[in-house]
Amino acid sequence: MKVDTGIIELLSDVPELARRGEEAGFDGLWSAETTYDPFFPLVLAAEHTERVELGTSIAVAFARTPMTVANVGWDLQNYSGGRFLLGLGSQVSAHITKRFSMPWSKPADRMREYVLALKAIWHSWETGDRLDFRGDFYSHTLMTPFFSPGPNPHGQPKIYISAVNPLMTQVAGEVCDGIILHGFTTERWVREVTIPNLQIGADRAGRDLSEIDVVSPAFIATGATEEGLAAAVRGRREQVSFYGSTPAYRDVLDLHGWGELSGELNALSKAGRWNDMIDAVPDEVLDAFAIVAEPTQVASVLDARFGDVIDRVFVNADYAADADTWRPVIDGISRL
Repeated sequence: MKVDTGIIELLSDVPELARRGEEAGFDGLWSAETTYDPFFPLVLAAEHTERVELGTSIAVAFARTPMTVANVGWDLQNYSGGRFLLGLGSQVSAHITKRFSMPWSKPADRMREYVLALKAIWHSWETGDRLDFRGDFYSHTLMTPFFSPGPNPHGQPKIYISAVNPLMTQVAGEVCDGIILHGFTTERWVREVTIPNLQIGADRAGRDLSEIDVVSPAFIATGATEEGLAAAVRGRREQVSFYGSTPAYRDVLDLHGWGELSGELNALSKAGRWNDMIDAVPDEVLDAFAIVAEPTQVASVLDARFGDVIDRVFVNADYAADADTWRPVIDGISRL
């Protein structure tokens, strides 16, 4: 199993962070579109590393046109020597329309078409064939030699999309190289919802499920000392309380019969009672969403839950400052 981590930092910090990540043994480094641009850090990371794969987890697709992303993805794939992984996400309606001032409708259908448009553009650049993509949401019908970068010596970047609900998961199975799961997930959700819908999408395209990488962030609570473990448990409980308070993720709790907790956490969040939110998450719920274990045991717990369904795991680790905790975790997962 591949083990990855993030490089969500100021650009000035990325070179050192990327070098340390590669030295620590990570297989991939991922940037995110939160407070920083998701693509710029990967340019620096590509320059200062040699082995690790470099991905966006995620770049907001609907904030950009397929042509814009096609150009950036082509450049990063070339500059990194074929190590770029294009991870895309839909975001939600309010952010797309109010933050980015872009259109929103039928996100699963739109994402499917977005991915197909990217592939059509890249195919045109590789082969010189006329670009003639016409869809319900995007149309790309003009590509002159002056604007074509030509074939990429490293081929097309792999495309991953983030997905929670069944329809978007089916899109990943049908047209993508991989799926990025949400951190707010459980083994039961993955096995009963994610994998069956990924299979539906793969069957629709005549693909084998083994062709699709499954990437999963992991809520890991671990520590080399009792104090460190207790602090980590508190942090992961806070994460679960935050996501659990969001109505969009209630379906995951409903599957386990914990739907009422969603309403309770949502009410506490609206009242600004943040500590009460954390304390409201029962141990049973925490254990379903997070891996709570000593550093040397994290890999075995992860393997028992997801070893047969996940290809790579994203670990949010302070590996440089706390090597005693994270070295056994990284080594253990890498051996799975």
